[in-house]
Amino acid sequence: MDRKDLLSYHNEYLDIEQYQDYCKNGLQVHGTKTINKIVSGVTISRRLIQEAIQQKAELILVHHGLFKGDIPNPPCIYGTMRDRLALLLLHNLNLVAYHLPLDAHPEVGNNALALKKLGLNDLQPLDVGFMGTLPKEESLDTLTEKIQILYGREILVFPFGPSSVKKIGLISGGSSSLWESAYAAGVDLFICGDMKESIVRKIEETGLNVMVAGHYHTETIGIKALSDHIQEKFSIKVLYIDIPSPV
Repeated sequence: MDRKDLLSYHNEYLDIEQYQDYCKNGLQVHGTKTINKIVSGVTISRRLIQEAIQQKAELILVHHGLFKGDIPNPPCIYGTMRDRLALLLLHNLNLVAYHLPLDAHPEVGNNALALKKLGLNDLQPLDVGFMGTLPKEESLDTLTEKIQILYGREILVFPFGPSSVKKIGLISGGSSSLWESAYAAGVDLFICGDMKESIVRKIEETGLNVMVAGHYHTETIGIKALSDHIQEKFSIKVLYIDIPSPV
């Protein structure tokens, strides 16, 4: 498939123009024009690039790309940035990244999909995440088990609110600072990817339940779903590579 046609579909499907992001959404590194195979993952790394080379892919699709506002102005490319870029260019690999558009998408997004898998209904936007309601109240213990199964890891629970909940908000990734938006929206439980020490006592004093499921793990669902969507729609092989992070 022609790279231009594939990117045009991606950019429109994810509606990238509506987001003010800290990074470039879409094509970040220009490689070969024809795409036969894609390797995908959550975060760009040397390991992921080497996997793409081994798999003879022409394009790498990620949530966290190479350029995240960390290049000095005037530009200076050095260290891991230089090494990753050199490897991409040497092997004529395309790098495509979608950050906030993949968090917020209602069909293949990290947050909407996770809440649907947990059985929530009536989903509504919550910043770049979503919130919804369970058919009936469930205990924190039951939900803890479900969320650990969903993300495949132990989670951190701050049981500062009611022991049974019905309305849940979820914002994936580095989102604990958005807890006030979740509280203002009236959720009983806020699920996020990280936790900043400076806000723990504020959350406790507010009386909000919070579960921390990991930055990486809360952002695996969207890239997997987008990979499956592309493979099904265009009959292009998309291989998702899991390189877990403990945070």
